[in-house]
Amino acid sequence: MTGYAAEAAELPTGSLTLELRSVNSRFLDLAFRMAEDFRPLEPRLRERIAQRIRRGKVECRINFQPHEGAALPESVDPVLLERLLKLAATVQAKAPSAAPLSVAEILRWPGMLGETRFDLEALHTATLRLLEQALEALTANRAREGQALKTFLLDRIAAIRRQTAALAPRLPEIVAAYRDKLTRRMEELIASPDRDRLLQEVALYAQKIDVDEELARIESHLTEVERVLEVGGAVGKRLDFLMQELNREANTLGSKSVTADLAQTSVDLKVLIEQMREQVQNLE
Repeated sequence: MTGYAAEAAELPTGSLTLELRSVNSRFLDLAFRMAEDFRPLEPRLRERIAQRIRRGKVECRINFQPHEGAALPESVDPVLLERLLKLAATVQAKAPSAAPLSVAEILRWPGMLGETRFDLEALHTATLRLLEQALEALTANRAREGQALKTFLLDRIAAIRRQTAALAPRLPEIVAAYRDKLTRRMEELIASPDRDRLLQEVALYAQKIDVDEELARIESHLTEVERVLEVGGAVGKRLDFLMQELNREANTLGSKSVTADLAQTSVDLKVLIEQMREQVQNLE
């Protein structure tokens, strides 16, 4: 399910921002974009996000912008700088087309500016506080989208019921038409001494003509989808399974089609079920 939330805080040493972006995914996939000072927080960030979000590709982006001149060291690490420049020279000797290191890249190299002078504990505490605020906003955003998807799914359920309700009164007519067709076929077979073929036709008739079971199972699955949507919560995986079952029944209905109308109903049902399945992928 898609969503976006951003929170910011002004600290004595600088500006801290935290963004959460969520896009559709069948499973939970977390990615973090943050400076090395925040890496020790990653396990706690992962745990907290996983407690609130079950599905989706979620990116957490953390940025800290120190106030101008705040906590800057007087010099770089001379030993690290010399080693880095020697390594860069070795690479350029082997690959002359390689771009040289820029001043900004050198200064951003881990450890180049020595140990940070920021209060990391205070910075981490503020980050966790922003994460909670961002999760509240993101889950509210996703809940609104989920409500819209619920309405979409209920509309499709109503459309499927209209299809099956229109089909049910016509089943006697469809059965009668197929019976007439089969009767003519049996008369042709009786004229020839092929008893095995006659038995095959009878068995085929019995199999094809009974679609009541498929219609009953479709209705049962639709009722379960409604129940799951009403309960709410993490419903995505359960609805995934129900979409598979609905599609299975629609396929079986199609395989039993003895008229063009029945075949068309099967196709129409599969279109509606596929529309539901695509949207179910967006639900947590």
